Amino acid sequence: MTDFGREIKFGYFLVPNATDPLLATAREAERRGLDYLGVQDHPYQRRYVDTWTLLSMIGASTERIGLFPDVANLPLRPPAVLAKAAASLDLLTGGRVELGLGAGGFTDAIAAYGGPRRTPGESLDALAEAIEVIRLVWSGERNLRFDGRHYRLAGAHSGPVPAHPIGIWLGVYGPRALALTARHADGWVPSLQGDPKRLVEMSARLDAAAADAGRDPAEIRRVLNVRVDDADQLSDLALGLGFDTFVYWNEEPDRLARFAEEVVPAVRAQVAEERGTA
Repeated sequence: MTDFGREIKFGYFLVPNATDPLLATAREAERRGLDYLGVQDHPYQRRYVDTWTLLSMIGASTERIGLFPDVANLPLRPPAVLAKAAASLDLLTGGRVELGLGAGGFTDAIAAYGGPRRTPGESLDALAEAIEVIRLVWSGERNLRFDGRHYRLAGAHSGPVPAHPIGIWLGVYGPRALALTARHADGWVPSLQGDPKRLVEMSARLDAAAADAGRDPAEIRRVLNVRVDDADQLSDLALGLGFDTFVYWNEEPDRLARFAEEVVPAVRAQVAEERGTA
C-alpha cells in the first residue's frame, strides 16, 4: 500500500459544451465545497467553448475553488504564451490556478487547426521542452533564452510572476512519459478507465522512476479523473496508490450534488479512519 498522507481533495470535470450552463455549474461545484474545477481542452471540438476563456470566466464568477485545464493541449498552445496565461489567471484569482498539461492526442484534429503533426516520441520531447520554457517564463527573470528542437526563447522577458508556485500536472500514461513526470513534474493527472489494474502498474512505474531520479515519490501529487462514485473504491485508490485528488466526471443531472453530498464525506471519513485521524 502507498499512502502519502496528503489531504484528500475533490473536484469536478467540466466538459465545455457551449450550450451547457457552464458558469452555473462551476458556481454549484464551489458552493458544494469541492476543491477544484478541471476543464478539458480540445480546441478543435466545434461544440466546445475555448478552455482558457472559460477558466477566466469561472475565475471571475467564483471566489475559492481551484482551477486547471485538464489537460492543456500543448501542440495548439505555445508554452511561453500558455505560461503567461496561467500566471495571469493565477494572479487575477489570488493563486487558484494549476497547470494540467498534455502532449496532445487526436493528431489529425490538431493538424486541422494548424498544429504540428508529431510522432509520439516528438510529442514527448516537446512536452519536456515545454516544461522548461514554462518555468522560465514564470521565473520573473529577463533575457530568457532557450534553444530546443520544438520551442525557443530568444531574449524574452518574463512576467507577471504567478501569485503562488503553480504546479505542472502531466496527463500522461506511457513509460517514457511517466519517467518524465517523475523527473520534472509536480503532479500526475491520469483518468481511470475501466479496470484499475493498469493504474496500479503505472503508479508503481512512477514511484520507481521517481526513486531513480532521486525524488521522494510523495513529492508528486496524484490527481485522478474518475467516472466512478463508489466511496470504497476511491478510498482504496487514496490509501493504496497515493491519489490525493479525485476529479469527478459525470454530466447526468444531480450526480454532482450526490458526489459532493454523499461520496466526498464518505471517502474523507474512511481515509481518516484508516489513518487514525478520525
